[in-house]
Amino acid sequence: VQLVESGGGLVQAGGSLRLSCAASGSTLSINAMGWYRRGPGTLRELVAVITSGGGTTNYADSVKGRFTISRDNAKMNSMYLQMNSVKPEDTAVYYCNAGRYSDRYYPLNFWGRGTQVTVSS
Repeated sequence: VQLVESGGGLVQAGGSLRLSCAASGSTLSINAMGWYRRGPGTLRELVAVITSGGGTTNYADSVKGRFTISRDNAKMNSMYLQMNSVKPEDTAVYYCNAGRYSDRYYPLNFWGRGTQVTVSS
C-alpha cells in the first residue's frame, strides 16, 4: 500500500486546514486508516482513526472537538483530516497510516512521507 499526504502548510492559530491522504495498491489487508503526527521534540502521536466503512472514528483527547476525520466513499482509498481552531501545539509533521481496527487501532507498516503543518501564534 502506498500512501501520499497533501494539504499541509502554514496557518494562523484559530484557522483551519484540510489534509488529504491518497492510498494506492492492494488494500485488502486493511480495514482502517489513521493520522499520526510528530511535533518538534515529541513522540509520534495517534491523532485520529477511521474504519473503512466510516462507522467508527476515534480521536486523541488533544484534538477532540476540533479535528474531524473522514473518508470519501466514492473514492474508497481517500481519507481526510479537517483541522479547525488550530493551535501552535498542533505544529507537526502529519502522517497517514493504513492498519486494522478491532478493539483498537493497529497500525501496519504502511506510511506516507508526511506533510508539514505549522501553526503560527
